[in-house]
Amino acid sequence: MATHKDLLEDIRRDFADTASWTGRAAPSPQLMAALAAVDRARFVPPSEIGYAYLNTPLPIGHRQTISQPYIVAIMTDLLDLAPEDTVLEIGTGSGYQAAVLARLARHVYSIEVIPDLAARAAETLQRLGYPNVEVKSGDGRAGWPEKAPFDAVIVTAAAAEIPAALVEQLKPGGRMVIPVGAPDGDQRLTVIEKSASGETRSRVVLPVAFVPLVKG
Repeated sequence: MATHKDLLEDIRRDFADTASWTGRAAPSPQLMAALAAVDRARFVPPSEIGYAYLNTPLPIGHRQTISQPYIVAIMTDLLDLAPEDTVLEIGTGSGYQAAVLARLARHVYSIEVIPDLAARAAETLQRLGYPNVEVKSGDGRAGWPEKAPFDAVIVTAAAAEIPAALVEQLKPGGRMVIPVGAPDGDQRLTVIEKSASGETRSRVVLPVAFVPLVKG
């Protein structure tokens, strides 16, 4: 049976294998420390615990998934987080991605469109001791204007187009990582950077497959 250590090694290998696309040959030491500290088994349903350390997505109910650990890792790495940063996450899911982010940033605000998943993730994160994560249920495409602006935005579901509200809520100098594409078509992990003057530029990083970003 795969172990947490095996999973971390799988993530390292995937970074090396995809370096020509991502420009990231290895995860940062800070990211690896966060991944080592967050036990994925605590964020999957009981029926999936035996698969928690496999480098693959897993079902969490409501036709949603907990993302492949490598994808969690590369999306986090591409944000280039600093300890004082505030992050907006769209798509809380099980709370696993939020837990990883919380070990690298000052505060994480996470929005989940499915109320049951939002409540479960909030309870899990509170029980495991993540006071710097705040979860609410709502339409993630609208962002969280009351808490904006954000140093970084991460979207864990595929958007047909980049939501304008999320770009607006990104600080100058910040970056967003988001999968863009049709639910059953080509999807590309995209990094959007906002300059000090407010202009944005984007680059495609990697082909991916995500559940769609749905309206609340």
